[in-house]
Amino acid sequence: MTARLLRVVGLPGLTAIAVNGVIGSGIFVLPATVAALLGAASPAAYLLAALVAALVVACFAEAGSLFDRTGGPYLYARAAFGPFVAFQVGWAFFLSRLAAAAAIANAFASYVAYLCPGLGGEAGRILVISVLLVPLAAVNVAGVRYGGGTVNAFTVAKLLPLLLFVTVGLFHADPSRYAILALPDPARLKQAALLLIFAFGGFENASVPGDESKDPRRHLPVALLLAIALTAVLYVLIQIVALGTLPGLARDATPLASAARSFLGPAGAFVIALGAAISTAGSASALALVGPRILYALAEGGQLPAALARVHERLRTPHVAVVVFALLAWAAALLGDFAFLAAVSAVARLVFSAATCLAVPVLRRKMPEAERRFRVPGGVLVPLTAVILALWLLSGLGASQAAVGAAALVVGLLLYLGLGRVRYNRSP
Repeated sequence: MTARLLRVVGLPGLTAIAVNGVIGSGIFVLPATVAALLGAASPAAYLLAALVAALVVACFAEAGSLFDRTGGPYLYARAAFGPFVAFQVGWAFFLSRLAAAAAIANAFASYVAYLCPGLGGEAGRILVISVLLVPLAAVNVAGVRYGGGTVNAFTVAKLLPLLLFVTVGLFHADPSRYAILALPDPARLKQAALLLIFAFGGFENASVPGDESKDPRRHLPVALLLAIALTAVLYVLIQIVALGTLPGLARDATPLASAARSFLGPAGAFVIALGAAISTAGSASALALVGPRILYALAEGGQLPAALARVHERLRTPHVAVVVFALLAWAAALLGDFAFLAAVSAVARLVFSAATCLAVPVLRRKMPEAERRFRVPGGVLVPLTAVILALWLLSGLGASQAAVGAAALVVGLLLYLGLGRVRYNRSP
């Protein structure tokens, strides 16, 4: 009998995966970037980005309520559009996870170097990246309970310093530094919202481990909506505290640490810096769990070598896919330029998000009798609005960013053509 994955991840675990995916290293530096663009009106950008993200989340929630298998956006595209589009979406999703894992590993190395200057050289960077990725791979080979437990622990650990920052900082914030109702410059608002959309990304991680979730059709919509609501409130409050406590916010390279120093002293700055390192490690833990499942889903669908779909007889994990993803992430982290990795992740994320939104009305037509635990209200209005907004944000990418992202997607097309026409091992 072929070994199968274990269904052990419940609603708290799925919510932790989603929250952990959203709250990464970006929130520790983005308040300064957004303040530089919008000044006292910067909280408005978070509200706009949260609205756009909520539309996409709603589409993921409806699509996810139809399936109980591994694959997330790849699975939805396969059922809605067939093998060619499915492979491109799966490839885009895989690229976004791989590029994010590599970029986050480098960010983690930078934070560790800040805390331990002796590890700031190239040899130290290689060591820190290896010390991060190798144990995470080992944990996820050992079992999904251990991988999920690691994600849960990191989620709590990364939230604690941010909650401390918000709770204490609100009492020290100067209300005169806000202009919440001011109308920001539209071009600058678009730039800021584009940055923040990617800061809100990562919730889709929870849609992937369907074969290992206890009741994904019921739990996934709740987990996604909880995650986006929690992170939206937290992000807005973080921006309000940073803006209200740090006069030079727009020019500060470590805004949260500097703001914390102003009302918590040097110990507070250290806690926030440590929190940033923990946060990046937590994001890497979620990617180490989710990334291999994309390879597994593509292989199980017959679109990548079958070895990637192997499940360990005793551990019941996709061990080959876990090792392959870890090796690729390690190599990309050591060799890839951060800007290059960010561009690949940005374009890839918009591709699979738009594809999932477009899949919702198609799946309603193809699967009219299927039970939906969640349904997006408003007919096709929400999915189409989400797609239009995704394209609008895509137009904000620079020429070099767009070229890099497009080249990465072309590689997926060549891979599909090289592998030839495929057949599925089992129907969606």
